[in-house]
Amino acid sequence: MNAHSYCVRITLRIAAVIAVMAMAASALAQTFPNRPLRVVVPYPPGGSNDIMGRLVGQKLSELLGVQVVIDNRGGGNGVIGTEIVMRAPADGHTILITSTNSHLITSLITKTVFHPIDDFTPLGTIDASDNLMVIHPGVPAQNMQEFIALAKAKPGHLNYATSTTSGLVTTAMFAQKVGIKLQHVPYKGAGPALNDLMGGHVQMFFSTPSSMVGHVRNGKVRALGITSDQRLPALPNVPTFAEAGVTDFDAKSLRGVLAPKGAPKAAVTRLSAELQKVLAMPDIKERMAMHGMGAFFMTPEAFEKRMREEYARYAQVIKTIEIKGER
Repeated sequence: MNAHSYCVRITLRIAAVIAVMAMAASALAQTFPNRPLRVVVPYPPGGSNDIMGRLVGQKLSELLGVQVVIDNRGGGNGVIGTEIVMRAPADGHTILITSTNSHLITSLITKTVFHPIDDFTPLGTIDASDNLMVIHPGVPAQNMQEFIALAKAKPGHLNYATSTTSGLVTTAMFAQKVGIKLQHVPYKGAGPALNDLMGGHVQMFFSTPSSMVGHVRNGKVRALGITSDQRLPALPNVPTFAEAGVTDFDAKSLRGVLAPKGAPKAAVTRLSAELQKVLAMPDIKERMAMHGMGAFFMTPEAFEKRMREEYARYAQVIKTIEIKGER
C-alpha cells in the first residue's frame, strides 16, 4: 500500500467516526430525556430553593414530557445534596437547584470534595433576589436602628439563625458594618430556621423573601429591611436597607441550575432552552412575585462567567471578615 492510499483510508475512517459521533449526538438530542428528571434541592422542604424547585419542576415536566422528581437532600450547608449531583451520571437526568452564592461560599469556608464551578455544568439561572432581614416580633425593636441600638446595648445577647453559608456571610458582613455582636445558631435549612425564629428560639434571620413573605404579612415575624434598591411589591411597607439607614450593603442572591461535569451538550442545550421558556410564562412570573422573587435567566456561558466573578469576590470578603466554616 502506497502512502497516498494509506492517507485516504485513514481520512475515510476519521470521517466515519465523526459521522457516527454526530449521529449519536443527534439521537441524544431527539431522545433526551428518556426517563424521569431528578431535581436535587440541597436543603429541607420549605425554603426558597425548595419553592423554586417545585415551581420550575412542574413546568419542566410538562415541557419535557417526563416526570420531574424533587429530591430534598438537606445537610452540611448544602454540601450533601451537591455531592450527590456531582457523583451522579453526567447524562443530564440529575440536576441541582441551588442558591449560587451559598454554593460558592461553602467551598470557600469548608473543605468540600467538589469545586463549585469546575465540577459542574451550568444550565442557567432562574431568579435573582435580595435578602430580607426579619426578627421575632417579641424583640423590642420596631425598626432597623432600634435593633442595632439593642444589639449594641447587649453584645452577644441576640441570636441569629443561618440556613446556608451565604446567610452566615451576609449576617457577618451586616454585623461588621453596623458594629454589633450577635450569637450564631446554624440550621440545616430555611424551614427549620424559620420555625425556630417564629418560636422565639432565635431573634434574627437573613433569608430570601420567598419563604418569608406570608409570615411577615400575618405578623409571625417582623421585617426590618430588604437589601434591594427598591421596596418589594409583595411587601411595600418594608424599607430598603438604605432607607433604614444602612447604605452600600450588597447581598443579592442568585439561584441557578447545575448538572454534573461533562453533561452532554444536547442535554444542556435542551434543559437551558426549557428553563428559559418556563421563566417567560406569565403564571410562573406571577407566582414568583407572590414569593418576592423575580425571574432572571442567564445562559450557561454567562452564568459560569458570573459565578467565577462572584467566587473571587466572596473569597476576598471572607478573608477580610475572617469567617470559618461550620458543618
